[in-house]
Amino acid sequence: MSELNRAAASRDAAKTAFSVLQVQFPVATDRLRTLDFLEAAHGLVTIVERFGKVFAPVINDMNGNIKKLRNRYEEDCASHAHLEEMILREQVEGGMVATDALLWLRRALHFLSQFFECIIMDSESERATQDLVPMMQQAYSETLEPYHGWLGTQLFNVMSRFAPNRSDLFYTLALDHSHRDEQVLRDLRQYHQRMAACVLQLTQFYADHRLEDGL
Repeated sequence: MSELNRAAASRDAAKTAFSVLQVQFPVATDRLRTLDFLEAAHGLVTIVERFGKVFAPVINDMNGNIKKLRNRYEEDCASHAHLEEMILREQVEGGMVATDALLWLRRALHFLSQFFECIIMDSESERATQDLVPMMQQAYSETLEPYHGWLGTQLFNVMSRFAPNRSDLFYTLALDHSHRDEQVLRDLRQYHQRMAACVLQLTQFYADHRLEDGL
């Protein structure tokens, strides 16, 4: 095997925190499969865990909403096979637990999606920024801040100051802990594309059915 082929094989074999996830976010079509979406959201939690222990509130909130949605799904797996059907059925039955849980899970996904997008866009600049705190704060202001009160915003501001810098984050996302920024960025782009599409679809679904009214 030539040196060029060895180098290519080494790149292909490199694993990242994104590439080893058992379930990726489903391709956004007219409906999202509930179990696939929840498994993918759980996978995202394992990514956030790599940001550091200070992000425990985000992790706990996501896990709590995933659990509520899974419990609702398991009440009738056949009828709840797709997220949209499960939520609309709950509306007919007069419940709000799954509707509220998916709303806040989607908002968390939107925040993380915007954060990832900032990293991707910055990585394409001539000199990638090491300090990710401004990117995280920008993503928060565009997604979660309008729904948080003063205390929630202050807590986030404190939490965001402990965000890892770019080198440390990419180091932990490269599972062999080598400097594989290209592989991490490649997998992040692919992961973000499907994740962002799911967020957009759910945002439109809630808007079409006025599901955020009163929440």
